[in-house]
Amino acid sequence: MSMTTIHEITQTLMVNTPHGKGQALFLIDYGIHQNTIWVVTLKEDGRIKHYDSNQITVEINHTIEFNKNDN
Repeated sequence: MSMTTIHEITQTLMVNTPHGKGQALFLIDYGIHQNTIWVVTLKEDGRIKHYDSNQITVEINHTIEFNKNDN
């Protein structure tokens, strides 16, 4: 028996996707045998897309210096 868990992201979390920047809305966890799915609304046109966890990265946060490129 597998259990699916859906987590709503209540804080704004901007991410980079293969289709551009977006805001993460939900995480869907289907269990240990599948990647976590991120549900994201794209900044450019508002489309809702689903991504495996290995397809996205968290956007740079200058306030807390998170994911900052030190070039």
